[in-house]
Amino acid sequence: MIANHVVGADSNAVSGSNSHSEPVLAIYLQNLNILTIVEDMRKREYLGQMELMVLLAAIRPSSDAYGVQICREISEKSGREVALASVYAALERLEAKGLLVSSLGDPTAERGGKARTYFKATLKGLKEAANARATLLKLSTGLLLAKGEHS
Repeated sequence: MIANHVVGADSNAVSGSNSHSEPVLAIYLQNLNILTIVEDMRKREYLGQMELMVLLAAIRPSSDAYGVQICREISEKSGREVALASVYAALERLEAKGLLVSSLGDPTAERGGKARTYFKATLKGLKEAANARATLLKLSTGLLLAKGEHS
């Protein structure tokens, strides 16, 4: 019985042998519903602004992109300083979501014999970027941002 899993609940109240069983069960079911909603929300994988900028910057070059290049691209196009650590954190999240894949290049003398990690968008990543762009265009349609007005 589901109600047996109510932590700290009186077993008489849960089993129905007590007059308080309906309120306890109702509260339990409400809490269960809230937990289900929260779990459903966690499954949605919306991109944050930084993740979207990193994904777009990784897609831009004709060849695979690397962290410093992505950081530089975002800084140049946005006019903002971007911390390299935040770019790498976003790259890890995007790879975990299946939107990017990484590969190691050849070690080079200029990097002290270390290999550079390259990133490339997956088909899922390309679709996500296209969907985000379409959504932003729809949301911005009709806004009078250039005049400083808001309707």
